[in-house]
Amino acid sequence: MTQPITVITDAVATVEGDVDGTRVVLEPTSLPSAIGWELKPEGLCRDDVCVPVRDRERLFAGDALDLAAIADALSRPLVADAEARVAAMALPSEERRLALRDHVAPPFTLPDLDGTPHSLSEWRGRKKLLFAFSSW
Repeated sequence: MTQPITVITDAVATVEGDVDGTRVVLEPTSLPSAIGWELKPEGLCRDDVCVPVRDRERLFAGDALDLAAIADALSRPLVADAEARVAAMALPSEERRLALRDHVAPPFTLPDLDGTPHSLSEWRGRKKLLFAFSSW
C-alpha cells in the first residue's frame, strides 16, 4: 500500500511510496518528482547528465525503487526515517567538499514555519542564520 512520503533534496517533494522494513521505496514513475532524476536505459539521468548504473537490479526492491540504492548510485548520502515517512538526500560529496572549502552554500529552497518556500538566493548579500535540528 503506497502512502505519501516526503523527500528532501534541494527542494521538498511529497510522492507516493512505501516503507519496506527500514527502506523507503518509490514507484519508478515517482522518481523524477521525488529527486529530479529519472531511471533510463543509459542510467540515472537529470536533464542532459546521466550517471551510468552497472547493476540496475540493485536499485530495485521488488517492483519499486530503493531510495537508498538510488542515492548510493548518485554518490549522495541519504538519511531516512521510515516511521515518519521522510527521507533527505544530500548533495554529492564533491559539491559538499567544495562548499566547505569555499564557504559557499549550495542553492536550496526550504519552507518557513508557515509553509512558504524560500530560496537561499532571496537573501543574497544579506546575512541569515539557518537553524537546523533533528528529533532523533
